[in-house]
Amino acid sequence: MFGDLFEEDFSFISSNHCGKGKKSKPRESEPPAPRDSTNLSGIKNQGGTCYLNSLLQTLLFTPEFREALFSLGPEELGTLDDSRKPEAKVRIIPLQLQRLFAQLLLLDQQAASTTDLTESFGWSSHEEMRQHDVQELNRILFSALETSLVGTSGHDLINRLYHGIVVNQIVCKECKNVSERQEDFLDLTVAVKGVAGLEEALWNMYVEEEYFENDNLYRCGACDKLVEASKSAKLRKLPPFLTISLLRFNFDFEKCERYKETSCYTFPIQINLRPFCEQTEMDDSEYMYELFSVIIHKGGCYGGHYHVYIRDVDQLGNWQLQEEEDGLIEDKALRDTENGKETENPLAVLKGILSEEEAKQIPVDQLGQKLLEKKGVSWNKKYRKQYGALRKYLQNHPQIFQLSPDGNRVGLKETHKLLFKLDSRGRDLQSPPQKNDVQWNCEKTPPRPRATSAGCHWFDLNDSKVQPIKEKDLEKQFQGKESAYMLFYRKAQLKRPPEARGNPRYQIPEHLLNEMSAANTELQKKRAECDSASNGVDLHLHLSSCYKFHNGALHPSLSWKESVVDLTIDRRRTLGDLRQAVFQMLESWEGDMVLSMAKPLPAGLHLYQVLDGDELTLDGIGLADGADIFVWNGKEVGGTKVLTGPDHEPVVVNVLRLAEHNEGGKGQHFSEAQHVFSCSTSLGQLHSALAPAGGIILKNGSGAEGEAKNWEVFREEDMKETVRSVGLRDGCSVLILDSHDQSFVNVASGNLTAFTYDISWLQVKNFCGVEEEEKLVKITATIETVMSDIKMKAIRELQLEEELANESCLRPVNGNGKLLSPAAADVLPGFVLPEVPEDYTVKEAELKMGSLLGLCRGKAPASTQLFLYFMVGSDQNCSPEMEIVVEETASVRECLNLMLEKSGLSGDNWHLRRLDWCYEAGEALSQENATLKELNVCRGDTLVVTEGKLPEKGFLKIPIWWLKPSSHKKHGENAQDQVNGVTWKMDALQVSAAAAPPEPTHTGLDLCYAGRIEIAGEASLEDLKMQSVVPWHLCHDHWL
Repeated sequence: MFGDLFEEDFSFISSNHCGKGKKSKPRESEPPAPRDSTNLSGIKNQGGTCYLNSLLQTLLFTPEFREALFSLGPEELGTLDDSRKPEAKVRIIPLQLQRLFAQLLLLDQQAASTTDLTESFGWSSHEEMRQHDVQELNRILFSALETSLVGTSGHDLINRLYHGIVVNQIVCKECKNVSERQEDFLDLTVAVKGVAGLEEALWNMYVEEEYFENDNLYRCGACDKLVEASKSAKLRKLPPFLTISLLRFNFDFEKCERYKETSCYTFPIQINLRPFCEQTEMDDSEYMYELFSVIIHKGGCYGGHYHVYIRDVDQLGNWQLQEEEDGLIEDKALRDTENGKETENPLAVLKGILSEEEAKQIPVDQLGQKLLEKKGVSWNKKYRKQYGALRKYLQNHPQIFQLSPDGNRVGLKETHKLLFKLDSRGRDLQSPPQKNDVQWNCEKTPPRPRATSAGCHWFDLNDSKVQPIKEKDLEKQFQGKESAYMLFYRKAQLKRPPEARGNPRYQIPEHLLNEMSAANTELQKKRAECDSASNGVDLHLHLSSCYKFHNGALHPSLSWKESVVDLTIDRRRTLGDLRQAVFQMLESWEGDMVLSMAKPLPAGLHLYQVLDGDELTLDGIGLADGADIFVWNGKEVGGTKVLTGPDHEPVVVNVLRLAEHNEGGKGQHFSEAQHVFSCSTSLGQLHSALAPAGGIILKNGSGAEGEAKNWEVFREEDMKETVRSVGLRDGCSVLILDSHDQSFVNVASGNLTAFTYDISWLQVKNFCGVEEEEKLVKITATIETVMSDIKMKAIRELQLEEELANESCLRPVNGNGKLLSPAAADVLPGFVLPEVPEDYTVKEAELKMGSLLGLCRGKAPASTQLFLYFMVGSDQNCSPEMEIVVEETASVRECLNLMLEKSGLSGDNWHLRRLDWCYEAGEALSQENATLKELNVCRGDTLVVTEGKLPEKGFLKIPIWWLKPSSHKKHGENAQDQVNGVTWKMDALQVSAAAAPPEPTHTGLDLCYAGRIEIAGEASLEDLKMQSVVPWHLCHDHWL
């Protein structure tokens, strides 16, 4: 589970002494975040190491463990620098643990990494992603540390702090002989199921006695016979630190599954262990323990998350809740004071009432009445909303309340009644005169710590996150899916020296102090660099002396590199600081200096607002990284006045004119030139500049889907509009025409910058004639042109007889112009699609401008009809592909009849199948009464007419093959050999009866096809066998 945790494996030591291994080293541009307001460091989760993080934080906040570990110097443990020397003895685990503790105490980072430590364990990345049990890890880690520290002064570190002894005794009732056995422990495991809290669990373990009597007697060694005896256990030696593991996970033998016990289980802040100890004569302080750590598990028995509540014994953290939270708490306390006493937990109230009753049980209704008399308020009014009905509440706590079989009477279980009375008297059963500070009431508020720990506060350490909590927040972990899993107590008499209070450097070795100091210096340096990089802005300064103004924009007179000066400055600096920095860079600058925002546009550099307000920060004025700033006098550049602002942005327009020559004869050619206009220029001014002799101007733009739109004519009333208002942007094209020729007004362009030919047409090729070369014509069209109009235009252009209109149709053809059969579409170019319905528009037919269409003989389908291909059988060589037009509302049976009629077939022993992607017969159209539209049969689909009648719904057709002994059986071959051959034959069985029988795979058997059997899908194999009798007789076989 934990790899080579017990091994000292030098190969896993990182050469980086600050714990920044290859997995935890942050990127150089992002140093780790500093500690938050708590001044405590969390631990990064490597993927599934929350259980390890919780245990390590507990050990860190055990000062005696931490200081004992720090007391071991390099002379005993070695150094990591020597870890790769074969002759050096380096104890890696304690060294890495020392370094991790030093980082958690001194390194200014939000969370430390455990990568180097887990590498010293021998863990792989797979182990780091898996979650394990923290109780098991606690034992294994202690064992690994003991092994690592053998031969050093810290060899007894674990035993010195955590070792305790339990003694088990059996006392003979006759001779009083005592037989005892000692057990060492580093942690105590206590039950949770059926127990109300920690004190009751310890009482059951170390106060209650087990008796050997009746049929269960004990053989006494002194009496040498079976006798009555009592068995008990006591704590003989208490450790300075008591670790308690709660058995939250159990196994349900009825359901055969694990489950997590989430019932209420209380634990006190302070506990007196005197009642559970063998020796009880010492002072109370020897038995008093204080809770300082609670490891919490959230989730179920098959996964979850660990975090830990820790009391800051040395007051190293800054405990301060948010003011808003404190305000809410104070308001709630004020309301509670005004309304009376705080709402009490009903368990304590009910147990108090029942413990005072002399009768073992009282009616449930009477219990409710006594509650009303004692508290002045009924159960329904005070508790029902939160806890439900009284009877149900009693049933949900069977470990405390005992109900009668009919559920009408209730009493307190004897154990709880005894414990409640013991607590109320405050006396121990074993030593009545002495005080017993243990509170047995599982639901009472845990006692507050004594004055010695009044200054200590609690924190929730959840991997990288650390936040302060109230002591009463521990009560939330008594029950539920998020509840306490391990408890850590320390002896109350353990006092911390004053110099350790608030001092994280206390008892840390000098070499680790120096290492952490150097690491903090490096962190501060990286944070400063990162802060400068994240807040620094790179500005491009354009100097007016290097620019000239022409064609509506600024252009560098030199190269771009020579005209621009780069400057990096902190965005938190002011505009005055920026101006001062520019003055220092340009020592020769004379006169006023104006800084204007600039932006490179396709036309050139354009200026916008002037930067003003020297007291404003660069971030405040919106100066972004990579901004362009023009440095000038604010009036002119090179003697030319410069207009600034968004109203004077220059726009580059592509101007197209008719070319004088039309090369190639494929449509009209155009010449192209670029002109720059201010966006505030009116169309009248643009018209005067581009067409002084008159004419019209057309604009072209791109649609939402990138397809070219038609040219739009600027009308006379548009001449007052500006370039910007009519939507002309950089790269837009305008067409200048000297006349209103509609053939050019309606053209659409696929290439606005290299206008070569007009494609607002479709090509139609004649496939109706017998000529070797079919004639090709171009038909002008738009996306809204109806296909029937295109056909008629094509017939007239091709000079065909108009009677052909009723006997022809249009079909899309691939670009090579060949008319091929659909069967060749997969292997040959020129694939011809199905006929296009004549009432479709070009857009509805999904045709692109410039597409090639074929004028073919045959009637085109209407929009409600389907053009389908079909073949008889899936073998194209045997059956050619045919075409048919059928209504989409026709049924499968009607469609099949039409196909059979066209192919010259008849009979009912046929059905239809779809053609799959392998071009083979696929899914059968079994619903013969369903329409083609309902079965999603689409235009252009290919169907296969297949022989054989489909079985009725719920029936199957199964081919039957028989194996019979061969006439040429080998000599010496017995029947068993023939049976063995069946297995080999089964792999060769064919589904189709028409297929040839498979090749023999066993020389002693022959395969015989017997035919098909139609049988219900729910029939048994025995039914199949019985129906196979006839084929069996036909084949004269002796095998089934």
